[in-house]
Amino acid sequence: MTDQISAEETTADAVVPIGEETDGKPHEFHPYHHPAAGWGAAKSVTKFMVREHEVLAGSRAIMKMNHENGGFDCPGCAWPDDTKGLRLDICENGIKHVTWEMTRKRVGADFFAAHTVEELSTWSEFDLENQGRLTEPMVYNPDTDHYEPISWDAAFELVGHTLASLDDPNQAAYYTSGRLGNEATFLYQLMARELGTNNLPDCSNMCHEASGRAMQASLGTGKGTVDLEDWETADALFIMGVNAASNAPRMLTALAEAYRRGAQIVHINPLIEAAARRTIIPHDFMRMAAFKSTRTSTLNLQPRIGGDMALLRGMSKAVLEEARTDPKAIDSEFLERYTQGFDEYRAVCEATSWEEIERNSGVSRKDIRKAARVYCESDRSIISWCLGVTQHEHGVDTVREIINLLLLRGNLGREGAGPSPVRGHSNVQGNRTCGIDHRPTDAFLDRLGQVCGIEPPRAHGLDTVGTIEAMHRGDVKVFVGMGGNFVLAAPDTVYTSAALRKCELTVQVSTKLNRSHLVHGRQALILPCLGRTEKDHQRGGIQATSVEDSMSMVHLSVGMRKPASPHLLSEPAIIAGMAKAALPNSQTPWEHYVEDYDRIRDTMAKVLDGFEDFNRRVRLPLGFRIRQPARELIFLTPSGRAEFSSAALPDDNIVAPGTLLLATMRSHDQWNTTIYSDNDRYRGIKNLRTLIFMNPDDMRERGIAEFDEVDITATARDGSTRSVHRYKAIPYDIPPGCAAGYMPEMNVLCAIGDYSTQSDQPIMKNLKVTVAHST
Repeated sequence: MTDQISAEETTADAVVPIGEETDGKPHEFHPYHHPAAGWGAAKSVTKFMVREHEVLAGSRAIMKMNHENGGFDCPGCAWPDDTKGLRLDICENGIKHVTWEMTRKRVGADFFAAHTVEELSTWSEFDLENQGRLTEPMVYNPDTDHYEPISWDAAFELVGHTLASLDDPNQAAYYTSGRLGNEATFLYQLMARELGTNNLPDCSNMCHEASGRAMQASLGTGKGTVDLEDWETADALFIMGVNAASNAPRMLTALAEAYRRGAQIVHINPLIEAAARRTIIPHDFMRMAAFKSTRTSTLNLQPRIGGDMALLRGMSKAVLEEARTDPKAIDSEFLERYTQGFDEYRAVCEATSWEEIERNSGVSRKDIRKAARVYCESDRSIISWCLGVTQHEHGVDTVREIINLLLLRGNLGREGAGPSPVRGHSNVQGNRTCGIDHRPTDAFLDRLGQVCGIEPPRAHGLDTVGTIEAMHRGDVKVFVGMGGNFVLAAPDTVYTSAALRKCELTVQVSTKLNRSHLVHGRQALILPCLGRTEKDHQRGGIQATSVEDSMSMVHLSVGMRKPASPHLLSEPAIIAGMAKAALPNSQTPWEHYVEDYDRIRDTMAKVLDGFEDFNRRVRLPLGFRIRQPARELIFLTPSGRAEFSSAALPDDNIVAPGTLLLATMRSHDQWNTTIYSDNDRYRGIKNLRTLIFMNPDDMRERGIAEFDEVDITATARDGSTRSVHRYKAIPYDIPPGCAAGYMPEMNVLCAIGDYSTQSDQPIMKNLKVTVAHST
């Protein structure tokens, strides 16, 4: 049972500012009409590197990032590396992310001696991270309210003693952000399971959990089936629920190339984002010099928030109607040979009226038919999607509807066709592949136990929401976070903060200071680690780590830079140190693994499907691709076939008069919870983050003008309310009845109990809110 929080308890008054300090700077809003990337990105990157005093180092990093020979993998998004030897396979946000990590600023013992946690808690998130790189392990002293230096051995002993003293291993949870490399990921889950728990929450629980569950049910795999070469040969690309110019900027190259070869590109999103108009790719020097842009869309559709499934159902309905007069509109041979449930799905489509589809989607029948016509006239289609599709109650059903549409025309198991989820963080998919899963399969646990000589627990563990609730109840007493900024990434910020403060021990493994270090348990450790740009020296020499991109390619990453401090440890070394302290009688060769990561990979090759001959294959040019059975039309489903879903259309995006549906999203000058500035160039915003984008008609109905201050109140399923105050209203091209604003500021509005019953994901893009002038 979720604990209730009253409206009075959960307000923005309890949450500090997030962004850059912009007091005295005027807020600006000028709709953006320029191409995505191009000279705007070049100017932004240059200003950023100058601000961080890293012009030379940043320029050198550009030449080493995402390169197969001795380069490091961008710690930003998970878009795959170019396969044609592109020298500048980079983007604006990737360069900012790397420069932010390579800063010369340092946060050591002197800094913490000068500032109490209480004082730091009043700082903005920008100011916290802007102090620079953490340099040594620190422990919280409750008597002084300061973090103080602690040796690595003492820190590991504190972790080990606390874990060993728990009454039940399930009283600890081990969180992972998507930046953790594959080798560290494997050791981390091994440690947790040897300790006796599957409490392995991760950022996927908040992002693409719905995608994995949907594709597993439909196709027998939790991953997309396409690769970058498929993007290069598709006749039609359907891009859903993603702001590609900010979240996966290197996708712009694929979109521009697709348009130039004559492919159709359909963007489906409540907001028409910069990536859905035109672009200039910075490494296309001729077009940069000529200021010549390329279109990145042939059709834009703006469904209501949560209306994607109805729109997809409408496209399927139109395809099936076309098949009545043109049997070639569907691939009957494919359907008969490889699928199950087609007749039931066809009946559901026929029974769903166009009136219901239009009402739920917010898109006219005429426009839905346009998209269906593009689909029918294209021999090879890819459908790609991101969190705009998944962070809803019906996220699983919507992704399954994507698969339904692809199956109708046999767009699976052949070149240029298939499903392609856009993963966020650089190794979030690799985390799940390498064992970060609170619901592991028996087959995986059997192999892990046999190869590693442990008895892994069989009961399912806690996901992110379950972990927060368990901490709040006092059932989880130790929280270990490998990267990320958990308290700001999670829903219901006030509730999550209270939960963390109830812990006996919180451990944060990080590169920079952030909010999660200040919202801590009775005991708290900050353990600083190497960044991905830095050289990882171990007894066996400089080590490489591997990552998996969003299209299942696994490749090595080697740091190029001297570590920010001699006291930093690598993530595998930190995990091994904690494990040895917590498991003094363990037979696992923790030190042996850390001396040479090839040894970890040798063990992974015996445990993980698709990682056979790991050390040789990962050193091939571009690495290797994990086999996807569904790509080969082998479906590991109960029926042995691809399975249609016949779920009814949801109506949870139809709200009462006076209520809006609000979606949280990132700004352009932001990566996850890291804020680079208070600007959002592609949406025309300057010096402002506490805002709400609204349809102009909705603003007029409420008597709200541009930049008026408003209070926003979300009502949860249990009737409790959560509010933010004095946000600025911005008129924007968004469907009536819909609104949007930035995370993590607006995460406070998503109640801990407002998660999908299908995927257990927080429904951060389906918040029911009222908006009124501030009082």
